[in-house]
Amino acid sequence: MAARMALTPDIHPQNLILCFSRVATFYPKVETRLSSAGLSSLWLQRGVGGRRPIGVTDVTVDQNLSSRINLMRILLISGIVFVHVPHDAETSPFLGLYGFFDWLRVFLGDALFRIGVPCLSAISGYLLFRRGMSGFDYPATIRSKSKTVLLPFLLWNGALFAAILLIQLFDVGVGYFPDLWNASPREIISHGTALEELPVNVPLYFLRDLFVCILLSPVLAFLMRRFALPTLAILLFITAMPDLTIFIVQKKSILFSFSLGIALALHRIDVKALDPYAVPIMALTFAASAVLATGLYFTGPEFTFWLNMSRNLLAVFGALGFWASSALLIRSRLGQRLAETGSLSFWIFCAHYPLLVIMWMVWNKGGPDFYPAFYISATLSAFVILVISNAQTRKYLPAVYAVLTGSRSGKGKTKADFAAKRAAMIGPPTSETLYSQRQR
Repeated sequence: MAARMALTPDIHPQNLILCFSRVATFYPKVETRLSSAGLSSLWLQRGVGGRRPIGVTDVTVDQNLSSRINLMRILLISGIVFVHVPHDAETSPFLGLYGFFDWLRVFLGDALFRIGVPCLSAISGYLLFRRGMSGFDYPATIRSKSKTVLLPFLLWNGALFAAILLIQLFDVGVGYFPDLWNASPREIISHGTALEELPVNVPLYFLRDLFVCILLSPVLAFLMRRFALPTLAILLFITAMPDLTIFIVQKKSILFSFSLGIALALHRIDVKALDPYAVPIMALTFAASAVLATGLYFTGPEFTFWLNMSRNLLAVFGALGFWASSALLIRSRLGQRLAETGSLSFWIFCAHYPLLVIMWMVWNKGGPDFYPAFYISATLSAFVILVISNAQTRKYLPAVYAVLTGSRSGKGKTKADFAAKRAAMIGPPTSETLYSQRQR
């Protein structure tokens, strides 16, 4: 017995400290191997020995954060569909012909869901530098983003460009799309590549501007690392000023939000810090959108300087409200299902605009003279068609689908997906038509 006791080491605080220090040293190696294997460990996500939880600048994006980002993509892009529902001068919401329904159109299309593009831009900048400067490989990034951002932009916009040329040979689509056969060479280039003006597939200006921001990312990262606050202040001022334009991007809010995302990643800002205040932040965002929509509704379509400035500011600051809401939505079963939709969000983003315009062309040929019927039926039909076409193309033309979506993954489930879902749920508790759409 004495010999056995002699072989048993005394448990002193010093020994415990040494033990935990060795575990903490071993911990990053274990996490790296688990991450590369696609596994999830709640114990590793929480950290040991007082070490901060694994964040986007350490090894990988934790599963709760990844699920929230996927949820935001599908929600925001679905909201962007409402921004691009066509109308003409006679069905403008600012005429007030349909009362509250017209106000609701302004609320959704000119206030609330204009937040979508800035929020998506911030997410893109954040993910690009999630591993910090040491993990950023510029040549590899350009090669990757040329495939996932630039190529889909050229294919989707180029396909619509060719289709417009074809149908306008038969005098179809003029007034709904740009008149390409009577456009100057400079206008043709802009319609095809968004060099100076919006592309024919209007929402794809986001992909164009996003790729420009990626090209500028080393410069933006340097500024965000050394002079984050003054740089962001300047970019915010440029974004807020209605009549101030810059030529490197079509939408100024994209450059500001992308830079903000970089700053959050490089300075290791806890993007979940506002989660405990999700409800009041959401309420404030909706209230601000409602107030702005009311002002726009009674003064549009020509807005005052201050209304335009307010709209620009809400677009960037409202992203906080949507992001905070994801902390609550991701805990619901519906939120989890939406977060698993994968590349559907990108498919909706690229395909919804031409589909809506085609519906508007058909409606004007023989539909009833009651715009709310078109608005509701077109949006519902668009979502149904886009969901079905996405699933069928992914199933029967996987190679084509991969190219069109920039090799984004589909909805396939693996064991790692179920582990990710569990980790996410556990997360911290805490013509006139053309004019009107292109102005948006």
